[in-house]
Amino acid sequence: MIGKKKKGNRRDDTKYRAALEGKKIPILTLDNKWHKLIARLGTTTEIMRLTEKLNELLKRQGKVNNELKDIHRVKKKLMENIVASMDEIENEDPLVDKKMDESRRLIEECNLKMSRYRDENLELPREIDDVNYRLMLATMDLCYDRLRQNTKVIHEIDDWLTKTRIELKKQVLKKQDSETVNFELYSYMHDIFGSRVIEIFDMEYNPAQHRPEGKKDK
Repeated sequence: MIGKKKKGNRRDDTKYRAALEGKKIPILTLDNKWHKLIARLGTTTEIMRLTEKLNELLKRQGKVNNELKDIHRVKKKLMENIVASMDEIENEDPLVDKKMDESRRLIEECNLKMSRYRDENLELPREIDDVNYRLMLATMDLCYDRLRQNTKVIHEIDDWLTKTRIELKKQVLKKQDSETVNFELYSYMHDIFGSRVIEIFDMEYNPAQHRPEGKKDK
């Protein structure tokens, strides 16, 4: 079930950042226990948005790292080609010169791309940590909302159980009192009027079935 995000409820999380300084927060979307928690609680629009953004950043980070490895391999190969062509320079072969110039140009492209990817790779961890942190806060909000709801239900049930126990005790005492009075009434009637008179009135009440504990027929 998707919860509704409350408007105008943006939290000043400065105190949380200060308290969590130096604490390692796991990447939530990579944590199977976090997914189980969300499956249990449901989710919110904010959590879905942050989850999608965090996953996109993680994918981008993976792609950047792979691109750096690929470019590094290409650059290494180009450098090897230049070294291998050094012996052919003395022959003043135009094709060799052209091949080396092209290799140098490609190496320069590799350097530019690697520089951009390295800059991006420095920024991505900060972005990932920031989104992961906000996802943690959104998750905490969801958890504590549910805890507050459940605590309210628990207190309401506790109150109901307390009142029910008191009422049950009253009703048990009332029942026992009524049974005692009925038994005593019948006993008095039996003693005063005798069993034959009582039988004439054909009373449906059978004291043996409702005799209070500890009482015996006379």
